[in-house]
Amino acid sequence: MNALTPHHQIAVIGAGAMGSGIAQVALNAGHRVVLYDAAPAALERGIASIDIAYRRLLEKGRIDAAAHAERMGRLRQAASLDDLASAALVIEAIVENLDVKATLLRKVEALVAQDTIIATNTSSLSVTAIAARLRRPGQVAGLHFFNPAPVLPLVEIVSGKATLPAVADTLFATARAWGKVPVRCASTPGFIVNRVARPFYGEALRLLSERAADVATLDAVLRDCGGFRMGAFELMDMIGHDVNYAVTRSVYDAMYQDPRYQPSLLQKELVDAGWLGRKSGKGFYDHQADAVRPAPRVAGAAAAPRQVTIEGELGVAAPLAELARAAGLALDQIDAPAGRLRVDGVLLALTDGRTATRRLAGGDGVAVVFDLAADYAKAATIAIAVADGAPAGALEAATGLFQALGKQVIVVDDVPGLVVMRTVAMLANEAADVVQQGVASAGDADLAMVNGVNYPRGPLAWADAVGPAVIEKVLANLAAHYGEERYRSAPLLQRRALTRQPLHAPEAAR
Repeated sequence: MNALTPHHQIAVIGAGAMGSGIAQVALNAGHRVVLYDAAPAALERGIASIDIAYRRLLEKGRIDAAAHAERMGRLRQAASLDDLASAALVIEAIVENLDVKATLLRKVEALVAQDTIIATNTSSLSVTAIAARLRRPGQVAGLHFFNPAPVLPLVEIVSGKATLPAVADTLFATARAWGKVPVRCASTPGFIVNRVARPFYGEALRLLSERAADVATLDAVLRDCGGFRMGAFELMDMIGHDVNYAVTRSVYDAMYQDPRYQPSLLQKELVDAGWLGRKSGKGFYDHQADAVRPAPRVAGAAAAPRQVTIEGELGVAAPLAELARAAGLALDQIDAPAGRLRVDGVLLALTDGRTATRRLAGGDGVAVVFDLAADYAKAATIAIAVADGAPAGALEAATGLFQALGKQVIVVDDVPGLVVMRTVAMLANEAADVVQQGVASAGDADLAMVNGVNYPRGPLAWADAVGPAVIEKVLANLAAHYGEERYRSAPLLQRRALTRQPLHAPEAAR
């Protein structure tokens, strides 16, 4: 598996933010780069943006003047497509339209050598369909960078049905030589990241539609309890709702309206209103200069509990016991079939996908459920929900416990699966389906989500830490609550749940 070397010329078509960013990555790796755009003004802006990026690095002392001049000296503007003829790799980064891309790449194919690799940076279109319109489909693959390309490490190497293995191998090795984190995947709607990430947005939008909490509060739970770099709503505002909604629609339609990917009417309303997020000044948040950032709704102070009893094994929530000991709480532990906490007589349990109200009415005695945390020792916030008809003092007992452990407490409405648990369960389920269907390996699926969208850990690794059986049970309870196919469990997850094997078991990577 040989990478393209610096003596190979790289051509990039499209001088927008993505194209100019990809050109900069190739320049950083020592290549001669020719940049083309059908609009001369766009080409000038693209060249200028690369120069500005290097000047900023120069100001920060990360490169010197000689390196700046040398890199810009290897960058050439293409007056026409004919100037791309000597490139060993052509990367297109133009509008997301299959017909437009295929028409352009047919012209490129007629100009370049037989062994030139033609790569598309599409984020959602079928690489197979694009390649099928060319005479040499084996030379075509996806090379999907993430914006900004010079900063974000992930590159998805996407093989279409006809892509030659040697072509994918060369792109993989080249991306790695460029200092990127490459992952392999088959051409499928959304590839890895844009497919597996759909539940992160979809579940947050559903929780908002059910009025589980407001936008700022749900974002705080995802960040400060779930460990995600950004909450779903602030991330959608940053991406732009026109872009995020379009990707969701694209995956939904390409998957024949599978309910897992169903778009949200709440987001459609924002798009229809022109409230696209940061770029329009308004989205879920107000981004005007004088806007006041809304604060999450947190619980008021409550007294520390007098007595805490751990009944059974707490599983992934076991660190709470050590936190309770460190806080000096009176703590007992007894054997019991189900892991839960008894706090001054009130029963608390990690959510299993049922509402607290259903659990209390079902007779297991649990009056308060708490959410999954990325790391209970480090989490600044814990989300809880209280059952309708819970005994007096239940809210105060649960709030007092977690505040005594040093946590900020957020009380959300009694929705099934709460916030982090249902999000992680759905992310893990989607990643398991990606592996089951041979789209990517388990390792690459997790690597993609950590490096492409900064998740605190890969969804499959997270599911293994929680336990595949726990994740499968959460999904089953969500499915029972909603009566929807949206929450059906992936076959691979079901098997791992039954056999108690991790999703990262060797046979899971097909």
